[in-house]
Amino acid sequence: MTRRNSVYSLAICLLILAAYAFWLRPWHMRWGATDAELSMPLSVDREIPPDTVVSTRAITIHAPVDQVWPWLAQLGQAHGGFYSYDWLENLFAARMHNAETIVPEWQAPQVGDVVALMQDGPVVPRIVSIDPGHSLVVTDGYGFYLQPIDANTTRFVVRYASPPVTGLGGALYYYPIFEPLHFVMESGMMMGIKRRAERGASRP
Repeated sequence: MTRRNSVYSLAICLLILAAYAFWLRPWHMRWGATDAELSMPLSVDREIPPDTVVSTRAITIHAPVDQVWPWLAQLGQAHGGFYSYDWLENLFAARMHNAETIVPEWQAPQVGDVVALMQDGPVVPRIVSIDPGHSLVVTDGYGFYLQPIDANTTRFVVRYASPPVTGLGGALYYYPIFEPLHFVMESGMMMGIKRRAERGASRP
């Protein structure tokens, strides 16, 4: 009976891994993105090394670009936060506080400015290119793009290059742990910006 249970457990684990590899992972790596958005050249591509795992995700925001950009402009731990699940980020001592208002002092980001992921973190991303109202790219291949669909609708596209994955230990950490958690946090950020921008757009 013990051996049979072990075989069943192994079979279930293999089914879960297969479901993740062939269904869930392809879905979340391109969450919301169209085929055209997946292949669309973006300025962040210059920052992405060859043979890097890249995700492209997108969401439609029912607000004009000029009401979405201010939330993107103040991205970062020391500013507006990441509009995601701060309780989860704070489990890792990020000291994240997500803003619910636009702060004028944070509305002029410049190349070289820090977009902190956490307070006193080991990695300090900086802005490498910015096109106000349209795009923000930070180090290590993380790009945020706003594309107007019409006067009242914006497409928000995020492209992210994973850190290098080396060795079995790196793969065991990255694929089953980091990658799904990153999707949860990034999609949460995108929905958080959508909610805030649409809330502003609905006001008279």
